Amino acid sequence: MFLDTVLARNPELAEAAAVLHDRGAVPPDTYVVDRDAVEANAELLAREAQRLGLGLWFVVKHLGRNPELIRAVARHLPEAAAIDAPEARALNAAGARPANVGHLVQIPRRALPEVLAWRPSYVTVFDTDNARAVSAEAVRQSTVQDVLVRVEGDPRSVYPGQEGGVPLERLDSFAEAAEALPGIRIAGVTGFPCLLCDPRTGTPQPTTTFALLRKARAQLAGRGHTGLRLSAPSATCVASLPLLSDLGATHGEPGHALTGTTPLHALDQKQPERPAYVYVTEVSHTLADGRPALHGGGFYPRADIRDALLYRTGTRLRVGGIPAENIDYYRLLSASGHGHADGAPRSARTDVRAGDTAVLAFRTQIFVTRSNVAVVSGLSSGAPELTGLYGPLGGAL
Repeated sequence: MFLDTVLARNPELAEAAAVLHDRGAVPPDTYVVDRDAVEANAELLAREAQRLGLGLWFVVKHLGRNPELIRAVARHLPEAAAIDAPEARALNAAGARPANVGHLVQIPRRALPEVLAWRPSYVTVFDTDNARAVSAEAVRQSTVQDVLVRVEGDPRSVYPGQEGGVPLERLDSFAEAAEALPGIRIAGVTGFPCLLCDPRTGTPQPTTTFALLRKARAQLAGRGHTGLRLSAPSATCVASLPLLSDLGATHGEPGHALTGTTPLHALDQKQPERPAYVYVTEVSHTLADGRPALHGGGFYPRADIRDALLYRTGTRLRVGGIPAENIDYYRLLSASGHGHADGAPRSARTDVRAGDTAVLAFRTQIFVTRSNVAVVSGLSSGAPELTGLYGPLGGAL
């Protein structure tokens, strides 16, 4: 999905990843991340958001909650949104300020004492029970916690496994109950996804859930609440920030923009954010029909993976599909090449050997893989350096 973009805009990254694996410095099933590109992308986002008067809370689940990358981003975007309690811990430990916790995943009751002790700017709550729990813990800690109301999204845009929130028609009754709780203050609304990229053009467009958030904020304002925030996550990038501003959002939550891997970036190589990671693995074996098998572990089901570049020969091979319900022990390639790294056509059966390095680039969520994360710096200056090797949840290896 992103191989052409990487080879056009950050070829040094693909080369460095291949060399690191070829030399044995990183194992197969490793995402190699360009730390300098991630930081430069964060700086671009921060500059544009400041121009528009928007706040940005960065998200790092797709980067494996990596402490080195968190610190690089936080130099420009100091506040973060944590999708769950483990991510909140990783962000807090790496020095990012907790801005919004509990969205997309509610903070478990037994984790509330720890999380609220960090004094997050906002906690997202999905229902009255969670609002009561946050209030009770805030009272125990002698504070009042600002909360964002998760508004139930339009069923047509909510992803399975991410259901929940206050339906718009029940917002008044929720607000009435929340207003009586001494440990919380209603401070705004949020939902997911608020923007999605058009599959044909990649252009970010508002979802019907975004419209529900605007109605919910107006409804809460009508009850006398002031200074209400509206955080509109998904597809937050430099190109979508003006749209967020025009539609009245106060905050976006960049994730894949930090690595130049939104669907828009796959289709438009002129976007300002540069691609910042590739996946490197190796050929495990070859089937009797000639199809090579790659070591797996990091092939995210929604990745739209298309090609693999074999480093030794410079040949590109098609990547076969696999049902989402199957474990990606391996991923099969086509038996013959369809192109070369330099763009020349290649259709003959390819010379492939076990151990050959393969470089791929696709959309991922590293925290749900079993992959390694290698962080490199100095690519733009011609002095690449491997600065760390980590697990998919941020632990150093």
